[in-house]
Amino acid sequence: MFESIKNKKVLITGASGGIGSCMALLFAEYGASVGIHYNDGERKSSLLVDKIKKNGGNGAAFQADLTKESSKSIIPSFINHFGGLDVLINNAGAAVGLKDILDLDEESWNKTFWLNARAPFFLAQSAFKHMKDNGGGRIINISSISVKYGGSSQTLHYGAAKSALETITLGLSKEGADYNILVNTVRAGFIDTPMHQKLGRKDVEKRIEMIPLKKPGRPQDVAGMVLFLASEAGDFLTGEIFTVAGGD
Repeated sequence: MFESIKNKKVLITGASGGIGSCMALLFAEYGASVGIHYNDGERKSSLLVDKIKKNGGNGAAFQADLTKESSKSIIPSFINHFGGLDVLINNAGAAVGLKDILDLDEESWNKTFWLNARAPFFLAQSAFKHMKDNGGGRIINISSISVKYGGSSQTLHYGAAKSALETITLGLSKEGADYNILVNTVRAGFIDTPMHQKLGRKDVEKRIEMIPLKKPGRPQDVAGMVLFLASEAGDFLTGEIFTVAGGD
């Protein structure tokens, strides 16, 4: 099913994190050339590239702060390095400034929207232009179950930004249909990553209790769905939101 991944050129943003690194290793395992984007995780990214190469794969790291205008340069940098771009995975994301709704400030709101919606759109726009002239491609956006709940009392801005990302998916998928550019969203639930491990034990237990399967997801659960969408198994899928959340 995943033989079509071999030799694909795949760029993953936020690839030094828990879900991102899992995706990078999985795509490399199936023979893809993988671009590891990072902001301040240089050492993790370097180790990840080394691991991919030790296993006979092809990988390279690309640094960019996605809250800055200059971040769009990673698309041409990736294309120059690998000779093309087949799959863009907009995985990078975070809630900047965990504050109560009544205390939420404009800077936290703006940075959260920039990272989770603005940057993914303009990266996708740049990738779209290349894919349009080169037979198509895949754009896969990573959203969050927070969209379903409107975020929490401290993450409304994060949920709103991810909701915007899902709308971007729908819009791009309609434009991409004529050019074989398939655009989908994977909405991740509560996944066992370093980001969620920062929560207190009681908060984690309370959150897990909300999940019908009564356990957190694993990074590979999300990575597997992304791999599916990037492969020939996803050839007839576009404009869809796939939830990986244990029934949540």
